[in-house]
Amino acid sequence: MAQVELIMPKMGESIMEATILKWVKQVGDTVEEDETILEIATDKVDSEVPSPVSGTIKEIRFPEDETVEIGKVIAIIETEGEGVAPQPSPSVKEEAPAEEMAEEVASPQPEPTPAAAEAAPAARTGSGNRFYSPLVRTIADKEQISLQELDQIEGSGQQGRVTKKDILAYVEQRKSQGSSPATAPAAPRKEAPSAPQPPRQPAAAPAVHSSDDNVEIIEMDRMRRLIADHMVNSKQTSPHVTSFVEVDVTDIVNWRNRVKKAFQEKHGEKITFTPIFMEAVAKAICDFPMINASVDGSQIIRKKQVNLGMAAALPSGNLIVPVIKNADQLNLLGLTKQVNSLAARARANQLKPEEIQGGTFTLTNVGTFGNVMGTPIINQPQVAILAVGAIRKKPAVVETEYGDLIAVRHMMFLSLSYDHRVVDGFLGGSFLRRVGDYLEAFDADQRI
Repeated sequence: MAQVELIMPKMGESIMEATILKWVKQVGDTVEEDETILEIATDKVDSEVPSPVSGTIKEIRFPEDETVEIGKVIAIIETEGEGVAPQPSPSVKEEAPAEEMAEEVASPQPEPTPAAAEAAPAARTGSGNRFYSPLVRTIADKEQISLQELDQIEGSGQQGRVTKKDILAYVEQRKSQGSSPATAPAAPRKEAPSAPQPPRQPAAAPAVHSSDDNVEIIEMDRMRRLIADHMVNSKQTSPHVTSFVEVDVTDIVNWRNRVKKAFQEKHGEKITFTPIFMEAVAKAICDFPMINASVDGSQIIRKKQVNLGMAAALPSGNLIVPVIKNADQLNLLGLTKQVNSLAARARANQLKPEEIQGGTFTLTNVGTFGNVMGTPIINQPQVAILAVGAIRKKPAVVETEYGDLIAVRHMMFLSLSYDHRVVDGFLGGSFLRRVGDYLEAFDADQRI
């Protein structure tokens, strides 16, 4: 017999620890390779940890609710083969990402795009936004199990989630009944072994009423506490300064209105304002690379990759920041595809952990809610974040060959919050003005 040490897997470069939510397997239980052993949570994502080998759980070293450093041995698995080196799980399936930032930036009126729908075979959230892990979705697609069938399977995981064991049991049951994929009856929900499962949709804790009927006390859920900690930490870490500029985006608005139908017919993608903003930001970062940095003590770490984060909403009402890697190397079509795909998969809880990591600068759209400007909180460890406000028609002075004229223009405020430890007013203000210049110089005659 040999023993394999299961170590806490690394979920990203900035994550140093994870909390054990639940041990799915206990000491003495047998486990198959890739079968879930435990569920963990970080400040960015909740995940299942599958077994790297088949064997028997011999030892569990940390209890539930314990926070464990990345790389520590958390369990011992006994196998029949020769001894192997300590190893983490071979793959970690994301559950419900929980990183916070500001408002959704997918589009002023975000809608799932046809291409995004094709990229992921149906958003695996039922009428109650029930989440299915990538492994479960893969098995369901292979066995031609519909979303309606999945919704009928009783899950034994966290918050009633369907695990690999649950769906494999359903597949075996369906085969034993001789049902075809198209006509298979819904599996009866089995009785829970103990208390009823909690709601599948993350929700606020039940309200606790005080003696005063005019107030209601609501306990923060775990995700909201993590968001609160992240925001407080950013304000305590970075002295925030916010600068504003107003830009004329009339050419952008007119161009988009003119080409959006043809753009979708040609490329299968909806063109929103977000990739246009991203393109301008990426160009400005190349002009002012010190804005693309982080701070480590007294050292400034300038990032050579331009990885742009974009805020997007989750079905639970919380927010997350998926990242477009090497955004400066993408043209407008490439940025559009990335924006649409990430936004659609964020709303469907299908983002991978690596897709919310490695950001070097963040863009957030406060205009989604009709706000004309905002003062966003920096997404640590970055040193700046840009907010774009609502686009509004306003009278403005226009310089022409015949002199200054008053005309109705589409105007928008940009606001940049930056870390005054390393970004002073000259750098922050110059960068912000450059973004505005790129937007105002947008080529309204460019081909799609």
